[in-house]
Amino acid sequence: MYTAESTVRAAQPVGNHSYEEFKELTREFHGCAAPGLLIGGYMVEKARARLPEGTLFEVFVETAKCLPDAVQLLTLCTYGNGRIRLAETGRFALALYDKYTGQGWRVFIDPLKLRQWPEIETWLLKKKSKQEQDSDRLLEEIGLAGEELFGIQSVGISERFLEKSSSGPIAPCPGCGEPYTAVDGPICRGCLGQTPY
Repeated sequence: MYTAESTVRAAQPVGNHSYEEFKELTREFHGCAAPGLLIGGYMVEKARARLPEGTLFEVFVETAKCLPDAVQLLTLCTYGNGRIRLAETGRFALALYDKYTGQGWRVFIDPLKLRQWPEIETWLLKKKSKQEQDSDRLLEEIGLAGEELFGIQSVGISERFLEKSSSGPIAPCPGCGEPYTAVDGPICRGCLGQTPY
């Protein structure tokens, strides 16, 4: 639990980085030392420590907020190489798993452990607006709590998620002429009006 005496305790490292080094990495990558990314760093390391050395792993994140950035900072998994996948459950959790067997570890914020860290709890449960939160204390609590915030469980990824699907043939769109994934239909999704602009 966070107390005045906690400040004499040092922040826990995040993998091979000191907490201060990891905060700086998050600022450079994410634009700020985001609490979710800092917490996510500890989550990644807790799961990775349980995987056998040399395991080629992939990751499911259960929210698109901050966790993917922690994964990309600390591992070789990215959205671009297809080794980060989103299973939007609305929970702040992730699973690292063997790419071939699907066996891995899911790390989540344990609600019972969260109670010991009042500023983290306030942030996560949005008990106060961002402006009302004590951001210095929040970042301090994250470093002090480290991996103590989490529960961990063994998981097996369903086979249907282990199969890699091909995007299929690429062809010029009859509507706009740009190359597109032909399995999407007779014209590209852009010509179907599925663009953000």
